[in-house]
Formats: sequence, C-alpha cells, structure tokens
Amino acid sequence: MFRRLILFRIGKIQALANFCSLENGKRSLANSGAGTSPCNSEPVSSKKVAPEKEYIISYLMNSCGLSREKAVSASGKVHFDSPDRANNVLGFLENHGFGKTQIAELVSRRPLILLSNPEKSFLPKIEFFLHSTGISEADLVEAIVKHPRYLTRSAEKQLVPVYEYLKDVVGSRKVGILLRRGSWIFDHGLDKKIIQNVALLRELGVPQRCIEFVLFHYPHVFTQKHESFKKIVSEVIEMGFNPLKTAFVLAIHCRAWKGGKDVWERCYETYTNWGWSKDDIYMAFRRQPQCMVLSEEKISRFLDFVVNKMGRDSRSIAQTPYLIFYSMEKRIIPRYSVLHHLFLNGFVKDGWSLASAMCPAEKKFLEKYVNQYLIELPRLLDIYEGKGSGEL
Repeated sequence: MFRRLILFRIGKIQALANFCSLENGKRSLANSGAGTSPCNSEPVSSKKVAPEKEYIISYLMNSCGLSREKAVSASGKVHFDSPDRANNVLGFLENHGFGKTQIAELVSRRPLILLSNPEKSFLPKIEFFLHSTGISEADLVEAIVKHPRYLTRSAEKQLVPVYEYLKDVVGSRKVGILLRRGSWIFDHGLDKKIIQNVALLRELGVPQRCIEFVLFHYPHVFTQKHESFKKIVSEVIEMGFNPLKTAFVLAIHCRAWKGGKDVWERCYETYTNWGWSKDDIYMAFRRQPQCMVLSEEKISRFLDFVVNKMGRDSRSIAQTPYLIFYSMEKRIIPRYSVLHHLFLNGFVKDGWSLASAMCPAEKKFLEKYVNQYLIELPRLLDIYEGKGSGEL
C-alpha cells in the first residue's frame, strides 16, 4: 500500500513535469491556432494515465524495452502488483535466445505473456520446435516474435498433431516453412475436417503434388467444414475441372476462401458489364481460376484498355485470362506501345496476337519486337521505356 502511494505521488510529479514541458515547448502545427490550450497539443504518449498504471508503464519501459507510447497501450491489457512473474518470463526468454529488441517486440504484441508460467506454458512448445522440427533457435525466436500466438497454443492438442500430420503430407521441409511463416492451420488443431477433406481429394484421384500445393500455399482450404468442402468440390467438378490438374485445386481455393463467394459475384458482374457471357466467364475460370478473385478495378482497367485502346473485343480475353494478371505499367502498356508502333510502320499485321506479345520474358520480347527493328525504327527502345511517343 505504501509503495502504491509513493508511485501515485511520483505519477503526479511526472504529470506536472510533462505539463510544464509542454507549456514551454513548441506546439504542433495542427494545434497552433489562437486560444489553443496547451493540453490540445499533448502527444498521445504523454497523456495522463491512471496512477495505478504508472507502475506497469514504468516496468514495460524499463524492464521490457517498450517505448512510452507502446507501454501505455500495453498497460491496458496487463496488470500485476508484483514483477516477480514478469521477471521470470523475461529471464526465461533471455535464456532461450531472445534479445532485448525481440523481447520488446514480443511483449508489445502480446503483453499477457508476462503473466505466464514459462516453464509450464512455453518450455514444452520450445522443446518441441527445437527437438522435433529441426528449426534453428534463431529461426524459432524470429517465428515466435512474428507469431506470438504459438506460445498460447497447446503443444499436445494443436501444434504437435498438426505438425506430424502435415509432415506426412507435404514433407518436413515444407511444414517447417509453414511453421516459420505462421500458417494459421496450426491454430485449428488436427480436427476431423482436415483429415476428411484431404481424404476426399485423394479419393477423387487428385495427385499428391496438387494436395501438397494447396496445403502449402492455401491451407485454409482444408479448414472448411467437410459438408461445405464436399459441396465446393462438386461445384468445381460440374464446372468442368479435371481433378488431375492443378487448376482443379486452384478452383477449390477460389471458391473456399473467406469471402470467396462475394468476390466471385463481384468479378462475375464486372465481366458481364464488359459483355462477357456465362460461357465466357466459365471458360476463363477453367483456364485461370484466379481470374475470379481479382479486384473489379484491375479487371475493368485492363478490359477498358483492350476495348478502347487496342480496339479489340473484350470477350477475346476469356481465352487468355492470364493476361489480366500482368502489370499495366510494366508490361501491357509498354509492349502494346511497341507493337502499335510496329503496326503503324508496317512491320506487323493488324490483329497481332496479344499472348505472343505479352507472355514472353522481357529478354525474348526485346529480341523479337525491339532489337531487330532498331535500324529502321531507332525510337523503338525509347517508346518501350516510356521515353518516346508510341502515337497512341
């Protein structure tokens, strides 16, 4: 009680000092109008806090290395009267390879870890990671700092079962990458739906490489409820996807991810606004499933260029939907400028192939469409680099 009274008085003194400092310091530009109160220019980090929080804030700054602003924010999520448990946590982290900067970041992201029993809560997870996964201590520290929820998950019920299962499916190297990446499939635990969903794809003859691809890049696909997953798989089959092809699992991903249905409908509407039929959209989806998860802005900007600059039918793009993914500034516009200039000078015929011009790597594009014409058209390279007029 005596200690808290002293801290209260210290808090009052500190608050007075802050006020005086603000009175004498420069006021912010945003609050420099006439009649502005000194309190209005007070930075967030120096706003008054409850006296009982000053002890927590001081501890977070002095022992954990947080800035005043972050300490004030974190103090609203953690409370303790004695530093003993928090000191134990900090000591544990230091003994297991965490540096001061990493500890500050970890505490800032997850202040409640200071109330943990590290020997009971953290040690089993760290031992599992180090001894069973082959991850180095440095990589483990980095992974935990980035994804502190690992310290709050059950090793026995979540981390270990999921790791062992995924290791059998995608191999130890890839599951190690998933761990370092913080894949949230580890948050779910190894429930029946993951096993059932993987089993369903195997029953359909989906190649192991495709299953590995989805588990590695889009693990959320397998966290769907099994009945919902079965429905999505049936829809994809009805759309004409071959389970033996990678496009099949990509289509499942596009239909299964959170918000996927709404995104699908927005993309569908955007394509129809540009004159595409249902058959056009389904053909594009079969050829490049991810064309149905693009933003409406990207789709419209590309098709607007195709129609109003190139003078082509927007529906022709349904056969080559992967073109929509290219950058307008870095690929579509510069290459079109070159081909248009070649056409105006009689070096290519009208109706030249978009795919042939846009798909090759830059080196091949330059060899085929720029370098060999530089004698006749010396401005061609400048046009490609955006330094000259392509007469668009």
